[in-house]
Amino acid sequence: MAGLRLGPLLRYVDEETATVWVEASRPCVAEVRCADGASGTAPTFQIEGHHYALVPVTGLTPGGETAYEVTLDGARVWPEPDSRFPASTIRTPDHGAPAPAPFRVTFGSCRWAAPPAGGHDPVGPDALDTLAARLAADPGAARPDVLVLLGDQVYADETSPATRAWLSRRRDPDEPPGAQVADYEEYTHLYYESWRDPEVRWLLSTVPSCMIFDDHDLIDDWNTSAAWLADMRATPWWRERLLSGLMSYWVHQHLGNLPPDELAADPLYAQVRATPDGTDALRRFAAQADAAPASVRWSYRRDFGRTRLLMVDTRAARVLDEDRRAMLDPGEERWLREQALDDPDGRDHLLIGTSLPWLLPHLIHDVERWNAAQCAGERGPRRARFGEDLRRRADLEHWAAFPASFDALTGLIAEAGSGPDAPATVCVLSGDVHHAYIAEPHWPGGAAPAARVLQLTCSPVHNSVPASIRLGFRIGWSRPARALGRRLSRRVRPGGSGIGWRRTGGPWFGNQLMTLTLRGRSADLALDQADRRRAGLTRVARRTLS
Repeated sequence: MAGLRLGPLLRYVDEETATVWVEASRPCVAEVRCADGASGTAPTFQIEGHHYALVPVTGLTPGGETAYEVTLDGARVWPEPDSRFPASTIRTPDHGAPAPAPFRVTFGSCRWAAPPAGGHDPVGPDALDTLAARLAADPGAARPDVLVLLGDQVYADETSPATRAWLSRRRDPDEPPGAQVADYEEYTHLYYESWRDPEVRWLLSTVPSCMIFDDHDLIDDWNTSAAWLADMRATPWWRERLLSGLMSYWVHQHLGNLPPDELAADPLYAQVRATPDGTDALRRFAAQADAAPASVRWSYRRDFGRTRLLMVDTRAARVLDEDRRAMLDPGEERWLREQALDDPDGRDHLLIGTSLPWLLPHLIHDVERWNAAQCAGERGPRRARFGEDLRRRADLEHWAAFPASFDALTGLIAEAGSGPDAPATVCVLSGDVHHAYIAEPHWPGGAAPAARVLQLTCSPVHNSVPASIRLGFRIGWSRPARALGRRLSRRVRPGGSGIGWRRTGGPWFGNQLMTLTLRGRSADLALDQADRRRAGLTRVARRTLS
């Protein structure tokens, strides 16, 4: 009899269809049965001895909500017997309704797996756990319509004590990569540790999710530079780590990001499902993604009525050659431009999900731009070597570290937010930097777009925020730091988009989540922090954006 190893995860949801992801203990047929009669089935496919299914559910009612159960070969495996959580449900939007309901987008990044219940948590309560507990206690409360996870869903390079103990029983921890994960099986352990958390498991079963990777899903500073990549490729363990990381990401995160029609047209998905064991096909795909990154697209688009979300890959799509360094390869940049501007019927809101913030504290932005010039050799090879060392030590790898890409994104945002059919807001959703803030750009000479443009940054969901990081970011936002940054900027070649920006909210530190509530062309933002003293979420900020 097949058992449920992981899941279910409710992933894609539109007005009439949904997808539900599961991992089973052996080959079987997975079925999702809804209380309102909607259903779907899918046979499992096999990767590295694990059995997965992504079940398409059809026949849902727009604007409805229905409980569902999961069966494997006809035997019910979800909900679990005697579960303390409410029934998992699929809630569909009705974007064509005369007065559509508010649409809520909750987002954040950087989540260490929470320790088992009752264990000491040195970094404080997990914001996802806390959100789940609140929703479970009050099923009628407002809940997110989509959960946007902006990277570092698992940490391949910063494993927990429990995982390190598990790794030491599997192989010699004194051999590289030591306490970091090495292969696909070890990646599956990370997902088990993170997604079997009872609260998070229930939350992901009842709130749809969109995901994208960041560096720690593979390794800290992933694709920082060509020199970094050459050093990693020279190690004996990197290739297996990379291939396993991309394979496990495709299985656990990427597949569920895609709508059913794109899945149906995906040749790799068809091949994996058509063979008794899809491991070799997926491994070849991962090797191709490593050898020719531009041949693979991890970015994707989701439309929620008149709101468009573009989730942008800012790790694997990089061009690392110093003479043409870019955050996005040319094909990826064209794709982003097309998706941002392709709105014949107009949009109320454009959301750009990028794990790395576009607008940073001013000092950090200027240091990254100055460092990029050093690394490019503008001041000679010796300064270039110094710049590369500094880039790695200080994690100087955000959009500002790719000046041409920063300028291109700035120009695209201005263009997408302009014109008679401009959206009310263009919001860049980011994480990574272990604090939360709101930043607003301003354009010189009255050239500002019609839309309100905002950088909305929220992290971590559950991670450490040392005092040194707090101090560094507070200094980075300060007026003296801004003056120092301007001095550095004068040392590099003139150019750039010429925009400025100011911080209009934050910085906020803690385990936290941001939520955008969209009603037609209006938008409100809330920031909630996990509060150990109150054993719940505390609202620390609220803003009306449009």
